[in-house]
Amino acid sequence: MTQATAELTVVEHSTFALSGRRTESAWGEDVHAQESEQTVVRLVAADGTVGVGAAYTSKALVDASLALMWPWMRNQSAVDPEGVTEMLHQTAYWQGRGGAVTTTISAVNLALWDIFGKVCNQPVSVLLGGNYRTSVRPYASLAFGDPADLTRRVQAVLADGFRAIKLGWHPFGRVDPATDEAMIRSVRRAIGDDIDLMVDAGGSEPFWPHRVAWARRTANMLAEYGVEWFEEPLSPDDLEGYRLLRRVSPVKIAGGETLTRRQSFRPLFSPKAIDIVQPDTTKVGGLSEARRIGWSALDHGVDYVPHGFNNAIGLAADVQLSAALPNCSRIEFITEAAYMDDLICDPFRMSSDGTLAVPDRPGLGIELDPDAIAHYSKAQG
Repeated sequence: MTQATAELTVVEHSTFALSGRRTESAWGEDVHAQESEQTVVRLVAADGTVGVGAAYTSKALVDASLALMWPWMRNQSAVDPEGVTEMLHQTAYWQGRGGAVTTTISAVNLALWDIFGKVCNQPVSVLLGGNYRTSVRPYASLAFGDPADLTRRVQAVLADGFRAIKLGWHPFGRVDPATDEAMIRSVRRAIGDDIDLMVDAGGSEPFWPHRVAWARRTANMLAEYGVEWFEEPLSPDDLEGYRLLRRVSPVKIAGGETLTRRQSFRPLFSPKAIDIVQPDTTKVGGLSEARRIGWSALDHGVDYVPHGFNNAIGLAADVQLSAALPNCSRIEFITEAAYMDDLICDPFRMSSDGTLAVPDRPGLGIELDPDAIAHYSKAQG
């Protein structure tokens, strides 16, 4: 690192709430999420280099968290994402560990990695340790939604080139077992046997009612239709339930999207309670935490598939990390989502073989569309 690089510091920050559009709704009609669920964080280094990150929480909470942390962040190195974010985690230990503060640190971490890559003129994947792959397989992430329209929607994503589909949340697990099986049966018939199919029960919904017995019966049904994994079949806090379920489930068990920081994942790994771990880089603590979790997962024989139900910045981070982890070859991709399709100047597009290329541009490899930011942030910032 040159002397000039060593002297680069963080001198400015701003935030933008993404509002006015939501990702495809997975929530029930009786649950109303805030209009602003996701927030863009922009950091500026002393030389004018800009880095962007995203936090999976509201702008009000991000702004309050940054107000707390800005005195600690200001004039810190802009090219030391590991050191600066760990300092923030440690300093904020008593003031928000695991909550909005940690989620905000996620966005800060992504923005610092973005700056680091741009200053070094290298993609983040290289700085994370090197590329195990140059492309990654995305799966289309859809909410179950209206059962009557389900076949049309899954056929539409296949027409877009996806070779894997995950369906989740309402009404699966909310009506009765017959309804659940009818939806899975219709989807499998519509997509054929060659398309990978995954199911997300959405056990992190408030007051999730189901326990191990339901999850076991449902997993047995899913196995009959060749489902690859069963995601969040239980409440995220039911660790013993996950351990019991994994021992008897004929399909792989996935989870972890609601957890923050690497320490929270240890009980999932030993004894092994899941087959697939799914941290969200816009929530878990950023790329630095996600990378540590990914390597720990490898040591415990667990696959890494990032939770990507967020936005184009989160997707860019997931793509970079997927290249740098040996046990991550698949990522989540929301379809028909404004914050995925409109937010950046050069949106991610699949190649003819159904994969996403890992960008070789510096940093996260993306550029925010200023018109989209102005539109979706309603000129906040």
